[in-house]
Amino acid sequence: MIDILLVDDEELVRAGLRAVLEAQGDLRVIGEAADGAEAMVLARTLRPHVVLMDVRMPEVDGLSATRAILAAGGASAPKVLVVTTFENDDYVYEALRAGADGFLLKRSRPAEIAHAVRLVAAGESLLFPAAIRRLAGERANRPAAEAMARAGLTEREAEVLRLVAQGLSNGEIAERLFLGVQTVKTHVSSVLGKLGARDRTQAVIVAYESGFVPR
Repeated sequence: MIDILLVDDEELVRAGLRAVLEAQGDLRVIGEAADGAEAMVLARTLRPHVVLMDVRMPEVDGLSATRAILAAGGASAPKVLVVTTFENDDYVYEALRAGADGFLLKRSRPAEIAHAVRLVAAGESLLFPAAIRRLAGERANRPAAEAMARAGLTEREAEVLRLVAQGLSNGEIAERLFLGVQTVKTHVSSVLGKLGARDRTQAVIVAYESGFVPR
């Protein structure tokens, strides 16, 4: 069972998400928060596996709440899936840089929402490469380029990172490269360590901002 915390300042949105998620046999909503401050408290006390986080809320927004929840949780922090109306929202991009595991559009179909939650709960990242590429292209920066230059990725690791940046899962990368899934996981972990990235999403952002993956 995957335990979920819903965070959105609109009660109607929370009710809709709850109905969608609880129609699935393996997903369970264990709490709701109407703002970022409440979300931080509930994330600490309820210990959900996944937080569905709206980014634009009054008082404490989703970006600040995401940073606080991930910092407080450390290695055992929940996965954060940003829920947004617009995929080109700067708040979304900054949440991804802060460690969110992906983003989901509010207009997504029920099956897509359930799939997204399962995906991030399993340790994957939910990426929309075109949107990430567009947003990252506006933020090309020297620190990212320097991080990539220092990383010293092997040829195989570089190949894996490029495929991760395309939004492929470990299983899909394994099929593409004729490798075992565990081998791909090992390569991904090595890439994250060399880049100093918390997760796949942050690694992809570095790849795009550095120009390693063409924008």
